[in-house]
Amino acid sequence: MSDPKLGLVANQGNGLYEMLDSTIDDFGYELVHLEFTGGDKSRVLRLYIDAPGGITLDDCSFVSQQIGRLLDVEDPIEGRYSLEVSSPGIERPLAKREHFESALGQRIEVQTIVKIEGRKKFLGTLAKCAQTTVTIAVDGCEFEIELNNIRKARLKPDLQKMI
Repeated sequence: MSDPKLGLVANQGNGLYEMLDSTIDDFGYELVHLEFTGGDKSRVLRLYIDAPGGITLDDCSFVSQQIGRLLDVEDPIEGRYSLEVSSPGIERPLAKREHFESALGQRIEVQTIVKIEGRKKFLGTLAKCAQTTVTIAVDGCEFEIELNNIRKARLKPDLQKMI
């Protein structure tokens, strides 16, 4: 079974995510998330990568060079844009069902496409992860959210508790 892709990735349809995911995997990294942001004059293709031992600046530079060459040859994106490669960081994006599974019990922030009970933004504890839904506990209430209704999701650690 294939996992639902979230946010912009769900709207790709041109195989960009699949091409980049496969290539980055071949280099020994995981494509955690892909974002395409900005207007006509300042568009940015941002790739978040990870590896079992973590990511260094050299890893980001290597992947950026390799993916830059691939994008120059394949030319899957019309117009001008900048490529950025980054580690997922402390507020790691959650873009695949597996990401949600590994975040069970942690504090996350979810933005939905369609309102659920009058709201689109949820900050709480990830309580459950099913095949096509996640459940987030917010202030004593649980909200079940379809994966294909998620615009953006990320870990949101409570920094006060970490200090």
